[in-house]
Amino acid sequence: MFRIAALTLGFGFLYLPIAVLVAYSFNYSRLVTIWGGFSTRWYGELLADDKFRDAALTSLEIGVMAASLALVLGTCAGLAMNRFTRFRGRGLFGFMLLAPLVVPEVILGLSLLLLFVAMQGWLGWPASRGMATVTIAHATFTSCFVAVLVRAQLASFDRSLEEAALDLGARPLATLWQVTLPGISPALVSGWLLAFTMSLDDLVVASFVSGPSATTLPMAVYSSVRIGVTPEINALATVFLAVVFTTVAVAGWLMARQERRRVGG
Repeated sequence: MFRIAALTLGFGFLYLPIAVLVAYSFNYSRLVTIWGGFSTRWYGELLADDKFRDAALTSLEIGVMAASLALVLGTCAGLAMNRFTRFRGRGLFGFMLLAPLVVPEVILGLSLLLLFVAMQGWLGWPASRGMATVTIAHATFTSCFVAVLVRAQLASFDRSLEEAALDLGARPLATLWQVTLPGISPALVSGWLLAFTMSLDDLVVASFVSGPSATTLPMAVYSSVRIGVTPEINALATVFLAVVFTTVAVAGWLMARQERRRVGG
């Protein structure tokens, strides 16, 4: 009985505020604490709001680019740490790979800002802070999470499959593309989704490295809620919850389907 009560309280603490937010996104009243009847008017208001629409598109574009870049960098780093046990500077590389996981976001954002300012003085690039700088910043700290997932997946990967492919005449690059990467695809999909979610959710780092031309959705939401929460914010949060849940569900279904095919084959 105690376990059930503790589990109920735990899940209630985590998901009850989300459920209330979703419910009040269908509230007719402009007052978010007073129920005025069921209505979808705020979803229409949200679609007509250029600020939130542009910010959402910017965040999605940055999230896709940052997650893809982080997937490439993190996969390379994970392969290097798992397959090459001895190379000069391995300890320093491992420390630098894990450092963004524990460094406060304020320090990370400030350091990236100083880096971009120095690069602008030395190289003339970036001329201004915008989508490119936010994408690079997000890929910088999310690639570490991808590297951890890839390294963990490679630790349990059966290397005899690679050896068999090489013995049969496959080139190392072909073995990587046709054997290794498909074998660690769950880590690659999970890493991309994690990087995309973290990029979509980031506020602190983006606040340091973005400019007027790259206002992300968290920045737009934060600037709006400072003067009070509106029903449009509830509708926006509900839409993104639906998008994230749908993406995760589809990814889980694809991974389960691939696993069934692998076991059945």
